Amino acid sequence: MKARLVPVHFGSQPDEDFTRELQALERLLGAEAEFLQPVPIGTTLTASEGNAALFPQMLGSAYRHVADFKKIDIPILVITSEFATVSMWDWEINSYLRREGIRVSAPYNLDQAKKLCRALAVRADLLRARFIVYQDNPGEGFQPAIFKRFYWWEDECTRRMFDKFGITVEKRSFRQLGEAAKQIDDAKAEAVWQEWKGRLKIGPMPHKSLLSALKIYIKVKSEIEEAESGTKGPIRGVGINCLNESHFSDTTPCLAWNMLYEERKLIWGCEADTVSMLTKYLLNASLGVPVMMTNMYPFLMGDAALKHERIPYFPEVDREPENHILAAHCGYLGVVPQSFSTEWTLQKKVLAIVDDNATAIDARMPEGPMTLVKIESGFDRISVVEGELEQYAQFENSDCLNGAVLKVKDGPALLNRLASHHYILTTGHNAEEIELIAGVFELELNRM
Repeated sequence: MKARLVPVHFGSQPDEDFTRELQALERLLGAEAEFLQPVPIGTTLTASEGNAALFPQMLGSAYRHVADFKKIDIPILVITSEFATVSMWDWEINSYLRREGIRVSAPYNLDQAKKLCRALAVRADLLRARFIVYQDNPGEGFQPAIFKRFYWWEDECTRRMFDKFGITVEKRSFRQLGEAAKQIDDAKAEAVWQEWKGRLKIGPMPHKSLLSALKIYIKVKSEIEEAESGTKGPIRGVGINCLNESHFSDTTPCLAWNMLYEERKLIWGCEADTVSMLTKYLLNASLGVPVMMTNMYPFLMGDAALKHERIPYFPEVDREPENHILAAHCGYLGVVPQSFSTEWTLQKKVLAIVDDNATAIDARMPEGPMTLVKIESGFDRISVVEGELEQYAQFENSDCLNGAVLKVKDGPALLNRLASHHYILTTGHNAEEIELIAGVFELELNRM
């Protein structure tokens, strides 16, 4: 994917400085962007003309063109130096435009410019992209008192996602998927295992458990390929209501999600959480950061969190327990692709809610700087929390055999502003980059 940029010039024709700067940008950003025919300021620009308006040159006359800037109905990039950054002399113009209600993006290094271009391409891709989710009667299966509360299954959520981003959520039957996967011949799963066994570390488990996990991969992959053979647009993510409706399958999709991400960068949705899927896709495709979804268990939640994870106490920390969170999902940290992991093993299932034949991933992301992220339910803000992944904690005979201990700046404030029990854990401190691309997606940053 490349961003389609429409260069905009002042005056009736581009001048020499404009042309020179545009040529420099074409050299530096050619891998991330397609540069379209330049147009004069005052041209009405919409998504049909391009993904963003590019100003390779700013002039003082910009102050007298506010009405013309407001004719631009696509993101505006101000990249006015030969190094693919904003020029220092344009800070004042940019500040003036922002005060007039005109949103501009002005990268201050080449990497930012490239990421802005990738984010623009992702924004355009969402207009034709699809998520597939496998579910039948979400909330009606196991633990309905918990699962009936989740916003991502509401028609309103799906409609708002489409209205804001254009992404289409295509719903299919988990019951039918589970039954079809069981019918796949063992020999076919064995053949896939021969292709992958040198790349996968498998813990102690019956061979049948491994074959069942591989059959979900085979079936989901075939349905993606079939779906993409038509003209409806690419599949960018697949989710399954794998816990609440786990009675429809003799396994879990964890291994399939790992294999499909490693093969084709496909985003996955544990519990068919489409908001988490959207958040992960935006971050991973735009910024290239490692992403995964996990549950938040702040130490301040006390017994309510301990009971759910079946652990007697929270992990010991050196200081500030009120600013710590235990992150865990499905017995371990959660579904983490191998390419994001420092350690990775497919293990037997942990949770009682899933079939005894099921599996789960025991993986670790790097210790050190981390960022928690989630698009909020109104789809107008993105919640961002920077902190540290300090250590991993293990509790025998529990639902947290290997969880991560996260430290944030202000635990009490975080508890009052959390967007969900599901958050996207990313490696590194990424708030600055997320703020950079948030404007592309018309999201306000809710930094905690």
